[in-house]
Amino acid sequence: MLNGITLLRTIPAFLLLGLVTAANGFGSEPPPPEETGSVSLRLYQVDGSVPTDDPNSSVWSSIEGSEFKLAPQVHWPPRIQDVTVKSVKVKGVHNGQELAILVEYNDPTEDAADGAALEFMVGDKQAHFAHGQEMLQVEGGPVNIWYWKKEAGKALDMSAKGFDNLRPQEKQDVQAKGVWENGTWKVVFSRSLKTEDDQDVQIEPGEWRSVAFAFWDGAIVDGLVKEKGSQKAVSSWWYIRAEPSADNSIYVWVILGLGLAAAFELVIVRKLRKGQSA
Repeated sequence: MLNGITLLRTIPAFLLLGLVTAANGFGSEPPPPEETGSVSLRLYQVDGSVPTDDPNSSVWSSIEGSEFKLAPQVHWPPRIQDVTVKSVKVKGVHNGQELAILVEYNDPTEDAADGAALEFMVGDKQAHFAHGQEMLQVEGGPVNIWYWKKEAGKALDMSAKGFDNLRPQEKQDVQAKGVWENGTWKVVFSRSLKTEDDQDVQIEPGEWRSVAFAFWDGAIVDGLVKEKGSQKAVSSWWYIRAEPSADNSIYVWVILGLGLAAAFELVIVRKLRKGQSA
């Protein structure tokens, strides 16, 4: 009988292990590695305000980021064969209402025409990362571009569906601030997760969206700006996901399961003891 009771008493432990293991699998899984390139941008959820205007906030040093490789834009003339910015480190946070994304990249000089941009697909329609331009086997689609230029000192909220359709939006929802120090630009973009503008990307925590990056070195070379317009460093599409709020409902089921297991054990033990005494 003791062996039977001991076996019964292992039921709650196995139940707890199974439920906790199941809880770890409830989160939204990322796309397969072949689709993400094993790299994506995670917007960590934080309490309180997000650092919308501080590229040097301690918040940024407390979270991990992702690094994305860049290449010259060669899809549309005038093309450029080499670019200054070879890669960018990106970090992101949100508090359920607002988001902030920090881009950090090397640029040896601080120039008025230095610029940075984030680009997002709007909705579920596939678009090419080059302004949503229609390409071979890729249907053109709308994109939302957040553009910052050192000379202006602020962000520009833009929409495009192809290179010749890039336009500032009537309603500007994006903010940005950049700081250059020792050959490095840090630019933080911020916005509400969701807006009422159907031209904007809408960020729903837990869902995957597509993002791309672009950068311009505005240094003056032989009297001309080195990189401007379509002459820029660009990335392809990558994935971005705002971390969802923790779902603690599974632990209610764990407690309920343990209670039921304990009651089941009590009933069986009593029956076994009655049978022994009979």
